[in-house]
Order: sequence, then C-alpha cells, then structure tokens
Amino acid sequence: MTLTAHPSRALQGTIAVPGDKSISHRALMLGALAVGETRVSGLLEGEDVLATGEALRQMGAEITRHADGSWSIWGVGVGGLKEPETALDFGNSGTGVRLMMGIVAGHPITATFIGDASLSKRPMGRVITPLTEMGAHIHAREGGRLPLTLTGAERALPITYPLPVASAQVKSAVLFAGLNAPGQTTVIEPAPTRDHTELMLKAFGAQVVTEEGPKGVRVIRVTGEPELKACTLAVPGDPSSAAFPVVAALVTPGSDITVTGITLNSHRSGLYTTLIDMGADIEILNQRQEGGEPVADLRVKASELKGIEVPPERAPSMIDEYPVLAVAASFAEGKTVMRGAEELRVKESDRIAATAAGLRANGVKVEDLPDGMIVEGRAGTVDGGGHVATHMDHRIAMSFLTLGLGAQKPVTIDAGEMIATSFPDFTGLMRRLGAQLESGANA
Repeated sequence: MTLTAHPSRALQGTIAVPGDKSISHRALMLGALAVGETRVSGLLEGEDVLATGEALRQMGAEITRHADGSWSIWGVGVGGLKEPETALDFGNSGTGVRLMMGIVAGHPITATFIGDASLSKRPMGRVITPLTEMGAHIHAREGGRLPLTLTGAERALPITYPLPVASAQVKSAVLFAGLNAPGQTTVIEPAPTRDHTELMLKAFGAQVVTEEGPKGVRVIRVTGEPELKACTLAVPGDPSSAAFPVVAALVTPGSDITVTGITLNSHRSGLYTTLIDMGADIEILNQRQEGGEPVADLRVKASELKGIEVPPERAPSMIDEYPVLAVAASFAEGKTVMRGAEELRVKESDRIAATAAGLRANGVKVEDLPDGMIVEGRAGTVDGGGHVATHMDHRIAMSFLTLGLGAQKPVTIDAGEMIATSFPDFTGLMRRLGAQLESGANA
C-alpha cells in the first residue's frame, strides 16, 4: 500500500502517542518471569509487541487483554518457561527476538526463532557471542541470521561481558540470561544506553547495581536466581513515536500541537535535546514520574531550525530517531552533521543509505558517512515530489511522510503496511492533527 503526504495546513491539536515499545516488550517478558499477576496499562498494541506476547504464551505464560485496554500476565517464575512446540515468530521485531534469545538462553529448553524477510536479513551475532559464553548452543544461518535454533544452558554461567558496541538490546539479552545463572552477571557498556531493563528489573524485585566508570563507561550487575514479584505497570508514551508528529509540527508552518505523557528518560531523549539545540520551540510541561520513568507533555510550535553538529556520544539516546532528525535537518538553515550512529547500518534497513536516498529523491543534498550523514538544510523550503523506497522499514516510512507534510510538493512512499509494527494508528492520528495523508490507489 503506497502512502502520499501532501503539503499540509498548520497542524493543531493535542494527542497521545502509543505506549513505549521498548518498555512494552520488557513488561511482557518480566511479567512472564515473575510470580503472580502483573497488570500493565498503556501497552503498545503494535505487531512487534504482540509477537512477543504470543511467543511467551507458547512458552507457558498466560497473557490476557481486558476490555479497558489493560493487560494481565500470569508468570511462571524465573526458569519456569516450557519448550515451545512450534517456532517463535517475531515478525519484524529485532528487539523482541534479541531479548527473547537472552531469556531462552537461561532455560534448559530449545526454541527456534523466525521472522519476516526484513528481520531474517539482520545479524544476530552480537547476541550470539555472549549467550554462547553463558552456555547456550545456537545454530543460525550464515552471518548469524534467522532462522535460528537456540538450546539454553542446563545451568547458565554468570559472565562479565564488555560490550564491543553500546547496545541496549545486547545488554538486556545478557542480563535476562543472567537471571537464571548463579551469582552475578555483569555487563560493561562503553557508553550509556537506554536503561529500561535495569529500571524494570528493580521494579520486579531483582537486585541490580549500576556503577558509573570513567569516560562514560557503565557497569551493570544483576544477581541471578531471584524470585521476581508481579507488579502493576503504566507504560508511558513512546518518544520514538512522538518524534514524527513533533518534527511534522516543527516543519509545517503555523503548527502548534501538544503531545501528552511521553517518557523523557535521559537515555531516550537525545532527539529532543538536539532539536532544542537547533532552535526548536519545544516546551516541556507537567513533568512527573510514572512507573519509575520520567514523563512529561510537549508543546511544539513550527520553528526556524539551524543546522548543528550533533555530539556523537548522544547517538545511543536517539539511535532510532536519526531518520526523522535528518528530515528536520533538511528544513534547517545550514549543515547538520550526524556521526557515531554506525548501528543504523544494521537496523530494519540500512537506515543511513535509505535516509540519504530518500532525501536526495526530494531535492536535499546529503553526504553519506560510515557512521552517519551530513545534511545540507534548505532553510525551510524543501522541494519534495519524490518517491521513496522504504525497504519495509517503519521508521523510514514515517520519516518521509513527515517530510512530505512540510515540503512544497507531495511525497510518496512505496509501502506503509509495516508502520503497524510500532505505530498502528499513525495515519489516523496525523490526520486528526490536520495532516493530508492519502493511501492506496488514490495516492
């Protein structure tokens, strides 16, 4: 299904974006490893998270959605998952498959992991290496790709693992495997990454210690074989999803919107810090704590942006937002330099290449870098008129629809179905703000 974004009138209104995807995955997983009933409100009901829920059901957890939209998870306890009878299908979810590999690695069971064509191209080697050290046996396609069969350790080994590259997914996989290992499992990360796993492990009663080292190094230790206790969780809004209406409002003249209840966890808020550095009119309102996460509302007005050099060390806190940042940069005055984001090469697509190609198709000059890009801003006037290949990547799709709303001519993406993996009501929500989005044969 093609989608076309037309140059839009000013965006206006107040919206709530879907629940945070990272937190939603972890809420289901830890609820399944806890004892008792965990109740979750605000869970993202996108395809990625639902795939995680189904995989946990196949391994013995009872998961139910209530009429009010909340969810209950009756857990089986740490080490209590059973061997699934069929393959675990994670669709397009890299987070789901990598974190679940960690969980299964700590259980003496065998599971086969599969995904869609996009996920099956993505390398799992960074997770395979530490889980093998912990005693798991893993057979994968060439290059460490899906389909992949993992047999967990009879008794997982606690390890100390320095991450070669800062990655919240690899860190979380090791910590999850360590839950069923005796003693302490330690992860050393070269730069801080999102800490939802550590915060939620503590909420469920695990012993987790984090120490700050020199030059941004962080050491995280989890004590194995805890009895996790069920709890009640409220999932805040996803800052990665909020990025699209926020940037759309910044680049669409006359816009004034409010996005309510998103997490501004310091390990997730790099985009918003960067946009403010660029001159974005973003007002942070009603700051509060919900479920251990810092939460706030954002009022966003159309702004004249300036190109900047984004600090490379900020990359882990905004790794999923670089495509939409590049869209904002294309409307800025001057060059925006983005480095330190080599992980973008192995996301749902090569997001550096896909973003650069999409910008060029819409009249924006961009230089690819091995770990980022340099975007030459058009000072508020972007041609548009391009047809963008999404490579079945939901963030590429939403980023270029965002560009089309502020451009001079419509922008068409080749496919929009995959947007449902993270933001099921994206088009409906954006239309409620006044965005002109057209789908299918009429596009």
